Amino acid sequence: MEKRTVQVGGETIEVPDVSKSWLMVAAGVLVALWLVFSAFYTVDADEVGVIQRFGRYTRTTEPGLHFKLPFDMETVVKVKVQRVFKEEFGFRTAQAGVRTEYARGDFTGESLMLTGDLNSAVVDWIVQYRVKDPVKYLFQVRNVVETLRDVSESVMRELVGDHSVDEVIVLSRQDIETLAQVATQKLLDDFETGIDIVTIKLQDVNPPPPVQPAFNEVNEARQEKERIINEALEAYNKVVPQARGQAEQTIRQAEGYATNRVNRAQGDAEKFNAVRQEYNKAKNVTRRRLYLETMLDIIPSLENIYIIDESQKGVIPLLQFPASSKGVQN
Repeated sequence: MEKRTVQVGGETIEVPDVSKSWLMVAAGVLVALWLVFSAFYTVDADEVGVIQRFGRYTRTTEPGLHFKLPFDMETVVKVKVQRVFKEEFGFRTAQAGVRTEYARGDFTGESLMLTGDLNSAVVDWIVQYRVKDPVKYLFQVRNVVETLRDVSESVMRELVGDHSVDEVIVLSRQDIETLAQVATQKLLDDFETGIDIVTIKLQDVNPPPPVQPAFNEVNEARQEKERIINEALEAYNKVVPQARGQAEQTIRQAEGYATNRVNRAQGDAEKFNAVRQEYNKAKNVTRRRLYLETMLDIIPSLENIYIIDESQKGVIPLLQFPASSKGVQN
């Protein structure tokens, strides 16, 4: 330990140099702390640590407390592998919340596209992704986010060019989203970006502002056309089935009436044939029975009965028939 001289009462004495020793202790403590903080690191639960030794990748560490070589011999880059990131196309969100605020600016350079039927459309969409391979994400591509944006814009322009403006705006939005996700993921895998596409979602798809009024008029005309068609179909479905039911009912009634008449006629004919057969078996008896049955029906309704010999001639003018006479029996 170094010493220093001190004058005390005219005498010179040597005492330890405490200030220098404390400085050495403090320096040692600082070196130790620097060693600890540069050798130990913590990885959060939603990330992994990518370790480089003198700039070269060596290993990947999971969440928790880890050790690495100090003094920047090994460096750690922490990558969020559980977080879902988002890229916006055609717009930018300035502040998210209950009332989202969007950044002002002209983004038509990436959103203005030509559809398959040679119409223009302003297409806004978002791409949500996460990092599935942190090593490829860090080292295979120089600018992963810029590559993602270029790939997504290229794929979306191709798909929009393969569909009509009506399909892009209304009819095939979900199909375009699915195809865009598959195609974008394939290209990113070919480029070894280490990115996994979670979803691609179309936001606002509209015609350019200069033709917006005309497009609205076309839509209104189409809606009016659909309304008229639906009303006509409603009237058709109400009247035609009712008329068909009435016609079916009339046909069934006519068929029932015809069946009844035919059956009755057949029954009468069979009855007549049966009577005729019996009559042929005993004509005299049958004739007499029919005559007697007829008389039993007629005679009770007569008031006066006159029996005249059939050999007598010119008798009828001599008879004084009462006014209420209803008939004469020969």
